[in-house]
Amino acid sequence: MKTQNSRIIVIEKDELSSAAYKSYFEPLNEYVLANTYTNLTKALKEFKVTKPDIIICEVALENGNGIDAISLFRKKDKNVPIIMISGNNDFDLIKKAFKEGANGYLTKPMSSEKLHYALVSVQREGAALSNDIIKKVVANFHKKSFNFFSERENQIVDYLFKGATYKMIADKLFVTTSTVNFHIQNIYLKLDVNSKSEALTKLERM
Repeated sequence: MKTQNSRIIVIEKDELSSAAYKSYFEPLNEYVLANTYTNLTKALKEFKVTKPDIIICEVALENGNGIDAISLFRKKDKNVPIIMISGNNDFDLIKKAFKEGANGYLTKPMSSEKLHYALVSVQREGAALSNDIIKKVVANFHKKSFNFFSERENQIVDYLFKGATYKMIADKLFVTTSTVNFHIQNIYLKLDVNSKSEALTKLERM
């Protein structure tokens, strides 16, 4: 891929934010902002004209989902790198973006420095992530997981280690507190304990 004068297009639903990218690109001499769009359809229609080397696309768009648009851009150019941007750093959303073929994921607010780092990373390494997302990915892999528990039980155990209450766990997992209680009773049964403190102590030893 070219390392100088790479052409970039940005799809950002908010007009003010979209206009701000012009200032972000001013100090980035090796990159050219080919165009900004608030409309996904127009960005796709003008693809042959803009001929982007890298696409920056917001996840939540007015006329579509940026993650779903990845495949549409790939039909135009199967190798063009695509960096998703969003105010949402939910881990499942990030996984979905990369599963669909994204090359990067940045969280707002944006800046020239963050943008430059991401563009260079995508060109040199093939991927780019915001620092907050990197921390989240690392934390996710550091979660305790036990093969004698179900996936749901492992999720609940992880929240228990973080000091979450039944209600907090229920809200996080979008289930009722009685469902959480049911799973916790199964956890106690598998561990042969009778309380949360006993369960956490035993799991820590494991």
